[in-house]
Amino acid sequence: MFRFGLIVLALIALLMSVNSTIAPFFIVDERERAIKLFLGEIEEKQYDAGLHWKLPVFNTIHKFDSRIMNIDANPERVLTSEKKNVMVDSFVKWRIESPRQYFKATGGNNRNAERLLSQFINKGVKDAIGKRTMKDVISGERLQIMQEVAVATNIQAAPLGVEIVDVRVKKVELPEDVSDSVYRRMTQERAKVAKDFRSKGQEKAKGIVADAERQRSVLLAEAYNESQQIRGLADAEAAEIYANAYGKDPEFYALYRSLNAYKTTFSGKNDVLLIKPDSEFFKYFNGTTSQ
Repeated sequence: MFRFGLIVLALIALLMSVNSTIAPFFIVDERERAIKLFLGEIEEKQYDAGLHWKLPVFNTIHKFDSRIMNIDANPERVLTSEKKNVMVDSFVKWRIESPRQYFKATGGNNRNAERLLSQFINKGVKDAIGKRTMKDVISGERLQIMQEVAVATNIQAAPLGVEIVDVRVKKVELPEDVSDSVYRRMTQERAKVAKDFRSKGQEKAKGIVADAERQRSVLLAEAYNESQQIRGLADAEAAEIYANAYGKDPEFYALYRSLNAYKTTFSGKNDVLLIKPDSEFFKYFNGTTSQ
């Protein structure tokens, strides 16, 4: 009899391990939270991590992930306050705050929750960007936009039993068709600016060249004038030296000048000079000198 009872208990334990619906207990992992239903009705108590009891068959257990989850929304085309389109790529971090409320609102289906949250995020993004200019959206106020979207989405998500942990705008850019148009317009504007810069540069270069030429002419003129003055002073000083030397020995000076004249006159092999032998030019050759 005792052995039969042990066999029955072993069978019951085996069945409980195979089918959790007939087990009198359930385990909630530390990454989970759970609610218990009694004949389809949610009980008030929520269950954190640990071992908990239930009535087999009458109680149904629903477990939910208590960790932070992500929703990476598809890029959305949004209008700015100027009625210009921008593509906004964003994502949200969220978690289940109230399992009971979450189960009532979504039936415990994460896809339903993500679909609703995506709608809330898109509306928040459109509202936040719709009151800003394209310049503010792209360059200046992304942090404020994310904060506004997070606050607005949290308000809408509260009835779902969900908490929005963070909202991030990953990228804001122009739609492809608009980007091409803007790129062409920017290229034309840059080309116009570059042409203007080149024109101004060429004009300035001409002015610099003209000024350099003027300065060159002035410097050359001043240098020539100074060289003439120096040459004049040198010639005067040389003449004075020659005069002083001539005054000391006129006959030697006359001989020196004559020798230089001979050297200059007969510098070439074929030089011919027709002149009287008794000419004054040859006075040192014929031995005649003026006393």
